[in-house]
Amino acid sequence: MDSEKRRRYQTAMVSTYYPDRSFLDYIVMPDGAERSYGSDILKKLLSGKVFVINSRKRNGLILFKQYHAEFAGPGAAVGGDYDRDCQGALPIGNLSLLPPETNEERQKAYLIRRQWIRLIKQITENQLPQQRVQKILDQFEQYFPPEVVALLPDEAFALLVGVLPQTVAVVRRLGSEVNHRFYY
Repeated sequence: MDSEKRRRYQTAMVSTYYPDRSFLDYIVMPDGAERSYGSDILKKLLSGKVFVINSRKRNGLILFKQYHAEFAGPGAAVGGDYDRDCQGALPIGNLSLLPPETNEERQKAYLIRRQWIRLIKQITENQLPQQRVQKILDQFEQYFPPEVVALLPDEAFALLVGVLPQTVAVVRRLGSEVNHRFYY
């Protein structure tokens, strides 16, 4: 009898877990403004052409895929077949996309993109969600001005490191104190 109840509850939980809408439909920036997620940039990315994020500027792109996000920083390749599944793009800093001039430049850009992916992977290997959030925020604040990082939505960081947006909001509000308040 108890097992029947438990199965019924589990079924109900699973069937209502996934939202019908994409998060891109309803993300609101921390300042309360709704934001268009780079429709012009997205058109470029989906055109099939490869671009390189200008390595001489502090800029980058958060690329939103169906279930996660990826960060492509300076020097990284974007577009082409690699980002055909991209659903949105959030530019960070004064974004500058350049076409690669040689095959060597294109190859180097793909290697740099892999390095950015590895950096995020290292952060996500941490078991505690709060620590993953703190590490990604620290990384972004080392590279970008804090006022730029403060404008990025919680959902973007959540999708980068595999946590709930609420976790990002708590860590942003409490800062380094968060590790002393949660014990998992």
